[in-house]
Amino acid sequence: MSRSLAVNELVSPARELWDVVIVGGGPAGLAAAIVGAEQGLSVLVLERRSFPPDKACGEGVLPPGVRALERLGVASFFDATTAYRFAGVRFVQENGSSAEVRLPDGGGLGIRRTVLIEALMQRAETLGAVVQDRCAVSGVAMTRDCAVLRTSNGKICARLVVAADGLHSPLRRAAGLDAAPRSRRRFALRQHYRIRPWTNHVEVYVDRKGEGVVTPVSDHSVGVSYAWEDGLVDEPTIATLASRFPGLQARLGDAPAISTVKGAGPMTRGVTRRTADRLVLIGDAAGFVDSISGDGLSIAFNSALIFGRHLRRILAHGASRQSMSGYEREARELLRGYWFVTSGMLWIARHPRVRRATLHYLGKHQAIFNQMMGGAMRMMVSAA
Repeated sequence: MSRSLAVNELVSPARELWDVVIVGGGPAGLAAAIVGAEQGLSVLVLERRSFPPDKACGEGVLPPGVRALERLGVASFFDATTAYRFAGVRFVQENGSSAEVRLPDGGGLGIRRTVLIEALMQRAETLGAVVQDRCAVSGVAMTRDCAVLRTSNGKICARLVVAADGLHSPLRRAAGLDAAPRSRRRFALRQHYRIRPWTNHVEVYVDRKGEGVVTPVSDHSVGVSYAWEDGLVDEPTIATLASRFPGLQARLGDAPAISTVKGAGPMTRGVTRRTADRLVLIGDAAGFVDSISGDGLSIAFNSALIFGRHLRRILAHGASRQSMSGYEREARELLRGYWFVTSGMLWIARHPRVRRATLHYLGKHQAIFNQMMGGAMRMMVSAA
């Protein structure tokens, strides 16, 4: 644990009224804390787990997310021992054939989630935000003057609450913003290995049941995540999931695991809106399709930047739902591109014959593949 985190464990939120209280200390919540603190506002981040909180995550940040990290002031925090620049994505099929695409704008960044959170936390605290871990929120009551959060450390009052509490967001559910669940469910598991990356690409191994994704996260380690559709894999464990991809297993060899296994899912989460009186949803809490496109972190960071542009107006107008119309509109536009691209990739993945034909064609026409990827990147950040 960093020194600043140890200090923050002892900080009591004695302030009678905070401008912004963020529930969730993951990448989305800390990015929102940065944009709030940059504007001189009083910002408190509450995280129910110990810092840095970890979860299953592909850990590859695509170019739109890398640019957002630069704007958030944390891109310079990383070096080869804590992150890894990758140039593109390679898709490997059951028969060993592959197709690769080069990422625009200098490529992406592989980084362990815990390292990323530490950097975002340091930046937020430097700007004046207060971060508290092991503080659970059990409910929020909205009044005319403020939102009152019931926490394990007592009641806290805020002009605005940001729900960055993840896929299964209790705050989203309590506010009645959940959309009807989808019938098809996907899950994921993730583990890290100590091994020098063998490529400067993210590798995506695919079969009819799901994917195995290898992301270089430093000059001495990789993260491997497996995703599958509910009902297609019996007893899903790291060992059984890895056995579906012998090419990936051969690459890993006997490399030692250096992290605990983390799981996620069901992944698809829809929302009816991303705002309510005194409440804003950000990150996975604001809607998530699937990890297959690798865009979750980019969407989270760019959503936070959009939120920052509208924050002053929101507070100036009492944090009413009406005052958040600009954020709602821009966030919806940002998510629309993400939903379109990711849903398209899911559809192709669920139809093996289409997937094999598509990747076979794109493998022979890389220039077209590169153009498609560039268009997808632009679509997913058009609002940001």
